Amino acid sequence: MKDRPIVRHAPALVPAELVRLTKRLGEPARDMVCVAEGNTSVLTDEGLVIKASGAQMSDVTAQDFVVVDVERAVEILHRPNLTQRELERCLRDDSDPANERRASIETLMHVAVIWETGASWVAHTHPTVVVGLASVLENERMWLSPLFPDEAVTVGEPVWIPYMRPGLELARGVGAAISAYTEIHNSYPRLMILANHGIVALGGSAQEVDAVSTMAVKAARARLVARAFGDPHYLDPIEAGSLQEREDEVARRARFTAAGRESKQ
Repeated sequence: MKDRPIVRHAPALVPAELVRLTKRLGEPARDMVCVAEGNTSVLTDEGLVIKASGAQMSDVTAQDFVVVDVERAVEILHRPNLTQRELERCLRDDSDPANERRASIETLMHVAVIWETGASWVAHTHPTVVVGLASVLENERMWLSPLFPDEAVTVGEPVWIPYMRPGLELARGVGAAISAYTEIHNSYPRLMILANHGIVALGGSAQEVDAVSTMAVKAARARLVARAFGDPHYLDPIEAGSLQEREDEVARRARFTAAGRESKQ
């Protein structure tokens, strides 16, 4: 039996702020993506709006996004014995045979993130400096604690994801890792680092995921500089945690989400 489509092309449902965020993250000078790498998404009343496969982030318009039925996507994510080929078929919009747009192979990763965390905005990019540092043998150890206060405050403790094949395997691995993180911390992470792959920033507004993505790149560059002169001196984890809980820093993070609410009004 053929699966009913879970994806539709509906440019009128694409928030302008999602287009702006995607363009910002795709700016060549920021070196977060190239060619058709990366994807962004936001959860709306109509579904998950996500950049379509093959679109270049720096040049997107509302035409370059699709809308995904989240509940249907979650059912597919947890379907036993689903193959990658079957997943790819489910991600096409078959309602219009002439429409060749399809959802990114990373769509189910975005679905897993919002389903497990309640975050509404997700940005997945491949910054060169982060990918490089996430591809060495000691990669995970470098991200166990922050190097500087603003990293601790903006990024927090990231979730480390060992290399998994993009698509179904990665989506399920991300979901399991977030579930384990929230059980320990009683909160969801703001950053995931995918070994040999890239980063995923999540939050309550476009401004928040932009800030987390930007700080993750700075954190990677700081590690690169520190390693050039010696062994990095990481912040004590307890100190890093206390920085996140300071009243002024909690208020600063809250402004990101408030900005997101205002942009939707």
